[in-house]
Amino acid sequence: MKPLLLLVILTGLLSSFRHKEMAWVAIGDSITYLNDHTDETQHRITKGYMTQVVEKLPYLRYVNQGHNGWTAGQIAQQIDKLGIAPADLYTVFLGTNDWWAGRPLGRLSDYQTNTGNGTVYGSFRLIVDKLRTLNPAAPIVLITPMQRVDFVYLFNYKNNAYGSYKPNKSGQTLEAFANAIDSIGRYAQLPVVDLYHTRQLAIDKLVRFKRVKKPSTGQYTNYPYPAFVDLPFNPATDEYPYPPESMAMTYDGLHPSDKGYTVISRQLIKLFKQY
Repeated sequence: MKPLLLLVILTGLLSSFRHKEMAWVAIGDSITYLNDHTDETQHRITKGYMTQVVEKLPYLRYVNQGHNGWTAGQIAQQIDKLGIAPADLYTVFLGTNDWWAGRPLGRLSDYQTNTGNGTVYGSFRLIVDKLRTLNPAAPIVLITPMQRVDFVYLFNYKNNAYGSYKPNKSGQTLEAFANAIDSIGRYAQLPVVDLYHTRQLAIDKLVRFKRVKKPSTGQYTNYPYPAFVDLPFNPATDEYPYPPESMAMTYDGLHPSDKGYTVISRQLIKLFKQY
């Protein structure tokens, strides 16, 4: 066989195996938003989960619909104003802000009967219904919130929150929110990526330590989880409790580091390959 003819045949075979381009809309909160705003982390992260996914699956083109600090309720309320485009694939990564805000979780029946935006179950129904109107054939992947330890915002220490090791102000656990999203997936036959129960993202793996003052001496001390739980932190006077060397799966107790995003992206890549 002539070399030129062989080259043409091989080129044709490679082209036939090339995956068609797909549009992916990623809906979420700050964990999604920060993928394209690494400057808002003091560059403690360099690659969010979407960037890491498309590096491995280059036929995907993502649109970042992450909204800083938003709940599923806010997404549902604004769903018709967000300019979400028809796509080949959608992910919905929400719930941690709903938990911290103390929003009513509700029951699966709120999703089943479409009771509206008063509960988290109802919010997810509104979001899923909207996405199905945009492309009824597109897979909708639900992602549960991951566990969290004490969060302190890099640029405003007064913006802080305790971790998922105890219930929120309404007495709800973050795990209940993760389980709710899983139950929606099972009922609606939507794939679910369960980050809450992912071992690599377990609560004791999120930070190496939290640096706070030792109550008995006032000296800054590095406390691993759970030793730092309930130790005082004064946002007006204390140093930032998560120096770079404390980073593990998160860089601030809540938002993933590059390593954390890698754990998330690997699960998504495994799932997306089916599409």
